[in-house]
Amino acid sequence: MLILSIVQKRDEMIRLAALNGVLNSETIKCSQELDRLLNAFKKYQIH
Repeated sequence: MLILSIVQKRDEMIRLAALNGVLNSETIKCSQELDRLLNAFKKYQIH
């Protein structure tokens, strides 16, 4: 389910940011993946 994926990715990003900082490449990659999920959710809401 898309919402569950979003929540899990958000939690992962928060954990990575706490461990490695917000400018860490892993954190940024995770943030970009979260952005893709959020964009897909937004697109789903529109259609």
